[in-house]
Amino acid sequence: MKNMLLAGAAVVLLATPAYSQSIAEKTGVNSTLGITPTTQDFVTEAVNSDMLEIQSSQLVATKGDTKDKTFAEQMIKDHTETSDKLKQLVTGGKVKVDMPSTLDKSHQAKLDKLKGLNGKDFTKQYEDMQVSAHKDAVSLYQRYAKGGDNADLKTFAGETLPKLQEHLKMAQDLDK
Repeated sequence: MKNMLLAGAAVVLLATPAYSQSIAEKTGVNSTLGITPTTQDFVTEAVNSDMLEIQSSQLVATKGDTKDKTFAEQMIKDHTETSDKLKQLVTGGKVKVDMPSTLDKSHQAKLDKLKGLNGKDFTKQYEDMQVSAHKDAVSLYQRYAKGGDNADLKTFAGETLPKLQEHLKMAQDLDK
């Protein structure tokens, strides 16, 4: 029985894409406990976060109000820059991980929900999403900058963190 359970666990691990996140990071347990994400978890979550920020903010062009449009333009610009820097670290060989090219199920579900909304419902959901996403991003980047195991990625996280903290404040101000 024990061998069968171990074999089953091995099959699940082998069937999981290389860029998938650990359960502890995906569920927020690591964040709650202040545990440093693995390098792969950091990159996976950072990429998913950037993609969600960019894609949700692109929806604001057709569905959002004026204050959200200004904010969304800034999010698209800044998160595109962050994504490009992270991609350079990975493609340049300084960080040896796999980068996701599409949103994971959780982030895609958030985007799909937003796509189905209009008017005040869209605005409320977008603004709430921005606050939540930036709180998560600040936590992720703080934890990696403090204890990550890749020096180049730690530097990137530390240098990016102030901008994410600024975004969080901007998102909180939108929501007022």
